[in-house]
Amino acid sequence: QDALNECMRDFGGFEHNLQSLRVVEKLEQRYAEFDGLNLTFEVREGILKHCAIKNAKLLGDVGKRFLDKTSPSLEAQLTNFADEIAYNNHDIDDGLRSGLITIEQLSKVTIFADNLAIVKSKYPKLEQKRVIHETVRRMINTLVVDLCTNSAANIAQHQPASINDIRQLPHLISFSSAVAEQNLKLKQFLRKNLYHHYKVNRMSAKAARIVRELFKAFYENTGLLPNEFQVYAETDKARAVADYIAGMTDRFAIREHRKLFTVEEYL
Repeated sequence: QDALNECMRDFGGFEHNLQSLRVVEKLEQRYAEFDGLNLTFEVREGILKHCAIKNAKLLGDVGKRFLDKTSPSLEAQLTNFADEIAYNNHDIDDGLRSGLITIEQLSKVTIFADNLAIVKSKYPKLEQKRVIHETVRRMINTLVVDLCTNSAANIAQHQPASINDIRQLPHLISFSSAVAEQNLKLKQFLRKNLYHHYKVNRMSAKAARIVRELFKAFYENTGLLPNEFQVYAETDKARAVADYIAGMTDRFAIREHRKLFTVEEYL
């Protein structure tokens, strides 16, 4: 995202949340009479977890809450937490499997240590692979149960009767203070020990270089783009290139880079 935003600096920039909205409103083309997926306002608004004020001003109804500084719907609040719980715990699993982080390191993080102790006490002879999965499973359960319990208490306390009430209240979907602190410590651990691991930094540097070089190549010669993006590039070249790159998986981006910058022949 940072590399693509850098490439798009003179063309409106790039935000992944905005791109998600762009995908469902414009880039998905399935129906005869309109572009996009014809999603409800509530779903479209909920997609925007973050949005810069300058961009919110261009979005009409879905950008209004960022300008008014009001809360999103309960569904959007809940989705944000579900997303965070999922990727944090998925990253733990990936980090341990790849060897970038260790159980010993994670044992200094309270929410992991507490659940690991329960697993080892209950299943003293369990193989390491299952110990990890069982611990992560229990961490997710800890977070989900606390989120549901605390959010239900918040809703009962404030008793919102409409979406307008929700917008004027502080976020009602939330962890308890104790679990919020544990979750924060987990995020800080992952940021320091996994996301900023030197091997991850090396891969990120390679990825950024691939994105920048792809953007430059496609922008300078739109004839290298697939046909549908060439047509779009006639009216908005930079955004067409950004849309194409943003839709790539890691492996596809690497293949495209090889096709453009190596002397090997590809079909």
